Amino acid sequence: MPELLAPAGDHASLRTAALCGADSVYFGTKVMNMRDSAGNFELSELGNVMDFLHSRGMKGYLTLNTIVYNSELPKVRRVLEAAKSAAVDAVICWDAAVISIAKELGIPIHLSTQASVSNIAALKFYANLGVSRVVLARECSLKDIREIHAAAVAEGVNCELEVFVHGAMCVSESGRCFMSTSAFRKSANRGRCIQPCRRLYRITDVEDAANSYVIGEDYVLSPKDLCMIEHLDKLRDAGVSAFKIEGRSRSADYVKATVSCYRTAMDAFSDGSVTPAMLDGLKAELADAYNRGFSEGFYFGLDDDWISPGPQSRVMKVFCGEVVNFYNRIGVAEFLIRAGTLKVGDRILVYGKNTPAEYADVGEIQVEHEPVDFVSRGERCGIKLPFTVRPKDKLFIIREKEQQVR
Repeated sequence: MPELLAPAGDHASLRTAALCGADSVYFGTKVMNMRDSAGNFELSELGNVMDFLHSRGMKGYLTLNTIVYNSELPKVRRVLEAAKSAAVDAVICWDAAVISIAKELGIPIHLSTQASVSNIAALKFYANLGVSRVVLARECSLKDIREIHAAAVAEGVNCELEVFVHGAMCVSESGRCFMSTSAFRKSANRGRCIQPCRRLYRITDVEDAANSYVIGEDYVLSPKDLCMIEHLDKLRDAGVSAFKIEGRSRSADYVKATVSCYRTAMDAFSDGSVTPAMLDGLKAELADAYNRGFSEGFYFGLDDDWISPGPQSRVMKVFCGEVVNFYNRIGVAEFLIRAGTLKVGDRILVYGKNTPAEYADVGEIQVEHEPVDFVSRGERCGIKLPFTVRPKDKLFIIREKEQQVR
């Protein structure tokens, strides 16, 4: 099967992706990447990030995929020199200046989907520039991908194809949107989109301001999320070398859910054990993570049912507290409850900067070594866990929420 490429917007997501079976991760520094709102990494951390990945047989790709202004060229070089020093496996970019400097430094180049490659001529053009992998335009269909791959093989073009298989879709072509810039002076093409397209909109009668109504039942500018977990074999057979999960702005629990499900599906497709029931179950698990409803994007042609009815995740996490201490010998975490009430039987989620996302069911709560049924804000308690946590890790309670129905 192709490579499974996971998002890593921060340290917790990085470690979670590794724990859950990703083959590689893509991440950004705190400058010049398309997910400015993610935690991202300092340039000084790149060496440790790559050491962590390489020690586990994984690869790491640095995103440097915003538009670049003339005054920023020295900064681009500094970032790429740091990436070279850290042994980053490739840089994901599309600006010609970034491509040129990366090529000069000998860093492998993966072309960002921002370049909108959707035909063999464009693939050949970038391959001749030294690009070793192209992330195809999201608008490509399975038929397009098959044709591009077949032509590349026939013409001896040595360039891998990567596609997105899961995550948010942009209403604008290949993400080239100016709505956030126009309305809020936050450029999507600089990684600062605040997603005004994800909101409900109201029409108001200009002659009678009191007369207004919400446009339909849906978020009319917000597409559903891409979900191709049922069709990974078709993408593989079309010639795709890497499956990419979108979500560098998402939290570690999202990374855990998506990477775990896609790893399971890919392994099952590979060894022939996949069944429709298995795929249905995995898709149901994905529905528990944050999503806006699912579609198959453009892979099978234009999807008429692409408008999202809004957030559709079946569960929600509620912040409850943080880890004060962990007693490794007995596997007990001491928590400080900062909000709400935690009860025996609750399902909890814990993660932190150096702790991957993990879930547990609360079997017992102790206060001063005595069992209690619940604890509330301001109290400290002990809970036995089947995994290691660290001081300052965050504690969340998982709550069911009413499923939105169209």
